[in-house]
Amino acid sequence: MPEPILRKKAIVVEEIFHEGGPAVEKPLRRAAAIAVIKNPFASQYVENIEGFMDDLKPLGVEMAGDLLKALGGDASVVEGYGKGAIVGSAGEVEHGALWHVPGGYSMREILPASNAIVPSTKKLGGPGTRLDVPITHCNASYVRSHFDAMEIGINDAPKADEILLVLVMTTGARIHARVGGLKASDVKGEDGLR
Repeated sequence: MPEPILRKKAIVVEEIFHEGGPAVEKPLRRAAAIAVIKNPFASQYVENIEGFMDDLKPLGVEMAGDLLKALGGDASVVEGYGKGAIVGSAGEVEHGALWHVPGGYSMREILPASNAIVPSTKKLGGPGTRLDVPITHCNASYVRSHFDAMEIGINDAPKADEILLVLVMTTGARIHARVGGLKASDVKGEDGLR
């Protein structure tokens, strides 16, 4: 399979101090690493596309590393994650699904407490399309306070023959989380759920 042809990358970092309630001492930080690549399968149906996942692995590892650096470089502060893809109009949603393994495993490799499945979303769209990337706790999917999303997009991507790939990490729960459920402090980390 061909190696990914990268057109552009971006890092987005948010610091959230409050959502209308009292400001917190330590803001929630969430960040996204974005890469826009050429879709090698655009404008054609290719039966065997699975091999491209191996070609995406180095890019996934690089993006996860960039994301961790953007959050200060300490993996122990990362509590949530997610991934996603926007496929340009000459592709198909299945091309975005190629990001599942290289995107998810790249983050799980650098985060020691990451037993939970990395939530994901994908869709077709043109330049400027926005994607709500789902976020959950990285060690226990049932931690309700960490159910979140980060909206991502780039004004000129993806073009018809491109794929926009994204990884997201956060340093904690929603800033004013208070709807109960399993607390992050009570996670056992045995099965990725609780």
